[in-house]
Amino acid sequence: MDGIRHFLLAVQFFTRIPVTGRLAAWVGYSPAMLRASAAHFPGVGWLVALVACAVAALCGTLLHGRVGSALVTAVLCTIATVLLTGGFHEDGLADVADGLGGFVARERALDIMKDSRVGAYGAMALVLALTAKIALLALLDASSGTALLAALVGGHVWSRFCPLVLVRLLPHVGDTATSKSKPLADQISRRALGVAFLWCLMPLALVEWAQAAPFLIAGIATSLVALAWMGRMFQRRLQGFTGDCLGATQQVCEIAFYLGAAVAL
Repeated sequence: MDGIRHFLLAVQFFTRIPVTGRLAAWVGYSPAMLRASAAHFPGVGWLVALVACAVAALCGTLLHGRVGSALVTAVLCTIATVLLTGGFHEDGLADVADGLGGFVARERALDIMKDSRVGAYGAMALVLALTAKIALLALLDASSGTALLAALVGGHVWSRFCPLVLVRLLPHVGDTATSKSKPLADQISRRALGVAFLWCLMPLALVEWAQAAPFLIAGIATSLVALAWMGRMFQRRLQGFTGDCLGATQQVCEIAFYLGAAVAL
């Protein structure tokens, strides 16, 4: 039952799916519970992928064979996932781009990342990231509807495992007094990381079954390269990570997974 509570808390924190009323009272909240919920982040990816795949399947049925249907499907899938998550991770990407886009000192970068306003670097990062997602998803859909569905499942689940590796390897450097991510930032245990990886096994097995091993291997490989690049940048520029860094990593690793899958095709 604790595992169910922790999963529902992760759903409440990272999506707009309502966990309210008696259900919220039953789930409860504490910093320790939020910390434990980190093991279930890839499980949240299951829900996001399910919604995205449902939209893709509906578009495939209604728009089959029409000119531009792949592009429309990619746009609507992206809109659906942003609405479901409230743009939570995209916001982190914009903040990181603003903070690290210019070559400013570490303390100044952290201050910029805490500012709720979006600057030029953040706006450019959001536009480019969303454009890359839509273009890659459209390319995958143009190949086959199955390729699109497999990429959505693998990308949304695996990209939510990748930031947990940063939590394991790097220290948290955000404002501990105000950071919403602080309970999540204490070094994740090996057991919790293992639980998170178990959440990934079934979706990744489905991807391999639907599209063959090279598709899956390429997606994972490119996302791991992206993860290593992000981790190195955070270590060099910030000497650690913030909650925004985790959101940005999820976005970059998701796009990288789509890129690897598209190249494999």
